[in-house]
Amino acid sequence: MRGRTLILGFAAFLAVFAAGLVYTQAFAYYERQNGDVGAVRIDGRVVPVADYRGIDATSSPLKLRGCFRIDPAAVAALAPVADAAPINPPFWFRCFSTRALTRDLAAGKAKAYRIAEDEPPGFDLMLVVYPDARGYIWRQLNAKYED
Repeated sequence: MRGRTLILGFAAFLAVFAAGLVYTQAFAYYERQNGDVGAVRIDGRVVPVADYRGIDATSSPLKLRGCFRIDPAAVAALAPVADAAPINPPFWFRCFSTRALTRDLAAGKAKAYRIAEDEPPGFDLMLVVYPDARGYIWRQLNAKYED
């Protein structure tokens, strides 16, 4: 009888611990930003965006992801970059697909731009724009801190 009680108690503890761990990793620190961001700063100028859906957190600069509509002409003067590497969002943030972005960048269906370098220190702000006006934004580690 004691062995069964011990095992059931341990299983209950593991279930509660696992649920807490999943919650803190996937939900706890993220803040949703829907429609309240009306622009992005590119080369010192403010470029309007529409239908913004995003997430961010104060706990890490890498938690920023955003999906929106942007005029492709607004980034026409920028030089595309080849080192864009989208970072996986939490499973519940469905508008941002790392797999689709990576595939489309490799196939030339979209272009990536670095719109802010070393802001905050160690991180670059990346933007992907499709010809049909879809835009995606995230932060990634810059070359100084990757090694």
